[in-house]
Amino acid sequence: MTSSPDFRLALVGAGRMGRHHLRALTGNPTVAVTAVVDPVPAARAVVAGTGLPAYASVEDLLAETTPDGLLVTAPTGRHGALVAAAAKAGLPVLCEKPAGLTADDAREAGRVAASAGVPFQVAYWRRFVPALRELRERIAAGELGEILFVAALQWDGEPPGAAFRTGSGGIFVDMGVHEFDQVQWLTGQRVVRVCGEAAGPVTDPAVRGHDVDSAQALLGLSGGATALVSLGRHHRGGDMASVEVFGTRDHVRLTFLDPADGDATMYAALARQAEDFVDLVRTGRSTGAGTADAAAVLDAAYQASAAVAVRGGAEPDR
Repeated sequence: MTSSPDFRLALVGAGRMGRHHLRALTGNPTVAVTAVVDPVPAARAVVAGTGLPAYASVEDLLAETTPDGLLVTAPTGRHGALVAAAAKAGLPVLCEKPAGLTADDAREAGRVAASAGVPFQVAYWRRFVPALRELRERIAAGELGEILFVAALQWDGEPPGAAFRTGSGGIFVDMGVHEFDQVQWLTGQRVVRVCGEAAGPVTDPAVRGHDVDSAQALLGLSGGATALVSLGRHHRGGDMASVEVFGTRDHVRLTFLDPADGDATMYAALARQAEDFVDLVRTGRSTGAGTADAAAVLDAAYQASAAVAVRGGAEPDR
């Protein structure tokens, strides 16, 4: 006889990121996805092949069953409405980044959840990568000395589809929020100045005016350090992400998402993140990102997007 999962999540959004979460939590003894919600019939049909019940809406889900929480992986523009639906039902929410298209969206999502008294966490999974956590601890302990410069890079193997890119807020909001959060979380310093630059042609005419294929941002941090965020959508070897930190005492270079390892690092971090969310629900303690983190990141992302737009790149969608 198969035992019931300890904590039951309903996955809302069966797209690419939703399927990553589903795979990451398969077989997890603490937390499991037990139902899926997606308004697209084809997406529900794919999920039905896994044996999980699939629903067209959160309302349809709740008419039949009540999970222990919602894992929101729907398109960014729907995050706020789904957090509100969860809050109305009294359900804790683990929301994929960035929890809205703007900082105000993220703040409102957090406010709605707090008003309803439901736990709310934003899914910045890199906070649960052991190598990055160790680096953060070394920085906090002063082992690297005074931090002078951080370089955070994320280059994807290929661009996502045009339908996603035209509604995602652009490269800094879609991809770069990971780097902005990572820089602030690692160093303990806030982003206080941002300038950005887009480079190279946009290979898909359908996304021109909405997105670019490569962009860089130079950040000034509250502790006096500077940081570089480098983003790209064409890395022939596959998805990669790395960070390099220069301090007065030491230097660290870390490639934590290596194409040679596939998505193994991300899947392990997604599982740890879900387990941390369970801790948040049950004990009120979490090492994940919250409302203030999500809003700060989106503020920085839009400053970078605006700088790129001024230089002739994509207009930031608001």
